[in-house]
Amino acid sequence: MTADLTSKATFDFVTVLSHAAAAFRGQRDARPNAEILVNALLQAEKSAKQQRLTNPFESLLGKWQLCFATGTKKVRERGGIILGKGFYVPNFIKIHVSFNATSEQDSNRGEICNQVELGPVLLKLTGPVQYLNKKNLLAFDFNQMLISLFGRVVYNRPMRSGKVETEDFYNQPIAKLPFFAFFLVAEDFIAARGRGGGLAFWIRET
Repeated sequence: MTADLTSKATFDFVTVLSHAAAAFRGQRDARPNAEILVNALLQAEKSAKQQRLTNPFESLLGKWQLCFATGTKKVRERGGIILGKGFYVPNFIKIHVSFNATSEQDSNRGEICNQVELGPVLLKLTGPVQYLNKKNLLAFDFNQMLISLFGRVVYNRPMRSGKVETEDFYNQPIAKLPFFAFFLVAEDFIAARGRGGGLAFWIRET
């Protein structure tokens, strides 16, 4: 079942997230503050769990710009973690993630590209992904790094930090891989919780 973003149960958090996406693009003046946006993301996550929503991998395909993210803090007394306050990505830096399908035999396999642009510098990491529909989990591993300066590639090599070779990636248990647990997938934005517990909110690249 896919998300029904018009239902009363989802109206409040969808309104906040839609407002944040529009403001991030400069289409509205004021952005929701970090606390309000974090609460909206948590409400979206709770709603997805209650409704047992699932989204196909194809709904994630495309290029998305990171708009907002939270860190996490370890709590020694409780032995767990809590969310950080969260922050909007500054205008002078652009962070994108894109997902592409690469296998005709398996529609849940593909490639991830994560790139950061800061002035004339571009850092791009790529690698394979596998998607678990029933859990909305997208596992990935970066195995290639590219760096360019003023549009000229100055570094393009395999990453030593890649956990597994591409051909072995799909046989690895999810517990050993980094992943995103997507709890909201809409036409204009997506949101997920990372393996470390932080939240991320992306808007579709236009």
